[in-house]
Amino acid sequence: MSESDDAQAAAGTAEGQGPVLLSEPLDERLAEKRDELFEEFELRDEFPPAVMREAERRIENVEQEIQDELDKRQDLRDMTAWTTDPADAQDFDDAISVEEHPDEYVLYVHIADVSHYVHPDSLMWEEAVERCNTVYLPGYTTHMLPPALAETVCSLVPNEDRLAHTVEMHLDRENLSFENIEIYKSVINSDERLTYTQCEHRLDDEDAPLHEENKLAFDLADRMHEQRKADGSLVLNPRRDRAHTLIEESMLKANKAVTHTLMWDRGVEAMYRVHPQPTPDQWNEALKEIQDLDGVSIPGEAFGDDPRKAVNAALEESPGRSLDKIQRAVLKVMPRAKYMNDPFGGHHALNFDIYGHFTSPIRRLSDLINHWIVHTNDVPEDLLELCDRASDKQKDGETAERLYKQFMQEQGLDPHAVNNRGYEVVEAEEADHVV
Repeated sequence: MSESDDAQAAAGTAEGQGPVLLSEPLDERLAEKRDELFEEFELRDEFPPAVMREAERRIENVEQEIQDELDKRQDLRDMTAWTTDPADAQDFDDAISVEEHPDEYVLYVHIADVSHYVHPDSLMWEEAVERCNTVYLPGYTTHMLPPALAETVCSLVPNEDRLAHTVEMHLDRENLSFENIEIYKSVINSDERLTYTQCEHRLDDEDAPLHEENKLAFDLADRMHEQRKADGSLVLNPRRDRAHTLIEESMLKANKAVTHTLMWDRGVEAMYRVHPQPTPDQWNEALKEIQDLDGVSIPGEAFGDDPRKAVNAALEESPGRSLDKIQRAVLKVMPRAKYMNDPFGGHHALNFDIYGHFTSPIRRLSDLINHWIVHTNDVPEDLLELCDRASDKQKDGETAERLYKQFMQEQGLDPHAVNNRGYEVVEAEEADHVV
């Protein structure tokens, strides 16, 4: 099979064909490129045997262990909860539940309790510190945690009891502000695993299971999204579907709740996410570039206001072909977000005074460490070094991903038509380095 045949076969899966096999020479070139990038950016691929053995030992008799934990945790197994992830997701680290009351909403975000299994005295923790993040290359994933753990007991698969860290948020019905926040260990049993496409179908089909729950969750998320925009949060992906909005807004709210609790209620150091703002000249440069695009204009009432609102307005009014150009103009002047042991300076893109990560402990060291701090109030002595390392490794992983995608395109492959199960078209999820 020639290189062009490979590309055509991969592209042909959009018409319903299954995963395709690449020619051996091309497969070898991709493997060589991965190895080259792993070496250049010091990304670890294989796990040391001792770490793998520890992970396998840790999941022995886990069913009984979970039952024993019921005496120490809140039992939420009867609460309706579900996960929503991309079609090719390999692990499910967050589930949601939602309730509506006359004077409030209650949003529950249940996060896999990874820190129950991975703690500072374990080899898996040491390995996670080395890796800092799961790195997602098209068709190839290097995990932060051993898959034997990440894809089993740390994954909130449906119809299985799982240990979780629940963020329970009581939100004022009118302004959606936090009336009360509780963070506690729990045991949950997810009712269903939905893909984003399935979630969209559930929202449309009144007779489908979880229709009412998804509709309530989306209505709440949509209000949170609009409120966030009105408050000045930058929304670079304004045309996401309802399913993405539902999950994104729920996770943002949970992350915000946890880090506000850590700072305002406890006053402790943690791995906060800080995003510096561009200088006025940099913002002016970005806005001018946006104004000069064909078919794009920034509404006059938005131009002299907060530049984030001006960009939001341009994105909403512009033709679809201009979205990428507007995003690039902003990202060119936008500093990278980074992890810091205090939150001061806030998160400029989100317009949050305090923000941090908590909802993805399977794939991010920052979230795992924040889980540990929330539960124990024990701050690692080397927290500042951990913040710097996590920031650097995130950048390394993103750079490796970008270079690998470029290489794939040079080989005649579409990196967006690939998932972790094979070369086929799947749902795409954009990432933004400022968040």
